[in-house]
Amino acid sequence: MKKNLFFTALLLPMMMMQSYAQSGKADKALLAKADATLQFAARQYKLMMQHLPDSVLPRTTNAQDGSLITSKSNWWTSGFYPGTNWFLYEYTKDPAFKAEAQKRMALVQKEQYNTHTHDLGFMMYCPFGNAWRITKDPAYKAVLLTSARSLSTRFNPTVGCIRSWDHGTWKFPVIIDNMMNLELLNWATRESGDKKFEEIARTHANTTMKHHFRPDSRSYHVVDYDPATGAVHERKTHQGAADSSAWSRGQAWGLYGYTMMYRDTRDKAYLDQARHIADFILNNPHMPADLVPYWDFDAPGIPNALRDVSAAAVTASALLELSRYTKRAEGKRYWNAAEKMLNSLCSPAYLAKEGENNDFILMHSVGSLPHKSEVDVPLTYADYYFVEALLRYKQWAK
Repeated sequence: MKKNLFFTALLLPMMMMQSYAQSGKADKALLAKADATLQFAARQYKLMMQHLPDSVLPRTTNAQDGSLITSKSNWWTSGFYPGTNWFLYEYTKDPAFKAEAQKRMALVQKEQYNTHTHDLGFMMYCPFGNAWRITKDPAYKAVLLTSARSLSTRFNPTVGCIRSWDHGTWKFPVIIDNMMNLELLNWATRESGDKKFEEIARTHANTTMKHHFRPDSRSYHVVDYDPATGAVHERKTHQGAADSSAWSRGQAWGLYGYTMMYRDTRDKAYLDQARHIADFILNNPHMPADLVPYWDFDAPGIPNALRDVSAAAVTASALLELSRYTKRAEGKRYWNAAEKMLNSLCSPAYLAKEGENNDFILMHSVGSLPHKSEVDVPLTYADYYFVEALLRYKQWAK
């Protein structure tokens, strides 16, 4: 069997070897569609290479005039474009994608010393983690270990979390998105032998599990803590429809994050949490028939509310992995849902036309509707997790 692309060097327990994704039958039509879509993605990103200025990273499209919006290296999405290029290099073996990834990583590399953001997992692990996995170049390992040390400086042991933001009037804000950055810390413990990184990740995940989720497993976006006592100060939203709503990408971050934490630690509490979040998403009465969620599960105006393709891409990738860790019937349900999401995302409703969409792959994501920012536009991270999900499907389908 082809070597696992996604850091599953830790073998699954024997009781899980009969999971659906390892023994179930693939949808041959979707496999063909995945190949066609990945080939399209490669052509689209070849165009992006030509059009993108040398000193910046692609971020999104201006909804007003259709122009490309880019970012500098310190923006939280800076690592996704080089990360996607590593995926496309792995798929195509075309050295142009490797060269483009390395070119853009040279812009991002200095962020390994950035202690003013919680997003170093996104910024550094997506490009440099894939680069290390594929090439085993020790230079990439060194960058990642420095990044992990920088991220660790934001951990407050009294709160039990990594601080998310330094701006605004928050006391010690922690957002559900932060679950995604813990993978860098788990990796750092495996590679360095220093247990402090994984201990921080576990503590953060445990604190988040305790305070971020309501009984039905819907997540708050932001929990603000008192940094002196660790007590919860307030629970709010920043990008969702309301403090009490279920912001769809937040649910996706939680699902992916706890699935990853189970993969890395084999702690069943994380598996159970991922299952609960998945069930909330899939059982939600406001989930559309094509399984591409509204930008918030409680958004005003449903069924005419905007969809968030980025939430679907993250969720599909997470469900594919979660299906591998659960019993046959449950795993099949998650796998089938991911297949339906991917079929939808590969359709003309969400997939861009070649040479359009500022060379992004997917259309119709929502960044932050309350701030009227990145609304109904392509997003670089939607592309990243979509390509990851397609590659996972091709690898894990039987």
